[in-house]
Amino acid sequence: MTTKRMTLEAFNAFCASLTGTTHVVQWGNSDVWKVGPLPWGKVFAIGGMDDENAPRFSFKVTELSFEILKEQPGLRPAPYLASRGFTWIQDYAEPGLDADALTDYLRQSYDLVAQGLSKARRRSLGLDPG
Repeated sequence: MTTKRMTLEAFNAFCASLTGTTHVVQWGNSDVWKVGPLPWGKVFAIGGMDDENAPRFSFKVTELSFEILKEQPGLRPAPYLASRGFTWIQDYAEPGLDADALTDYLRQSYDLVAQGLSKARRRSLGLDPG
């Protein structure tokens, strides 16, 4: 049984569907998604293509998820971010995560980052009713 991997287009569509997100292309032509507008938005997901035109997705996880996911085939600590002590995972190769699982982790990443914003900022984005 094969699992359907997420495309870069589906990644961008899902991230765009989340409340209060901002998209910017940076860091070597990567699609960078933030909770909140520029300049203070906080990154929750990064997507792009590798040299063979295969998608790669990086996202924030809990410490427990990081310990579990970093050992799974097709997943690794996200380059640069994990080496700086951040709990970020990169889905970079087969088999990696199927589209449903990746969607769940992207939503969790969004929630983790949103929780780190001030109440005022969450409220301004419609994430924290007053």
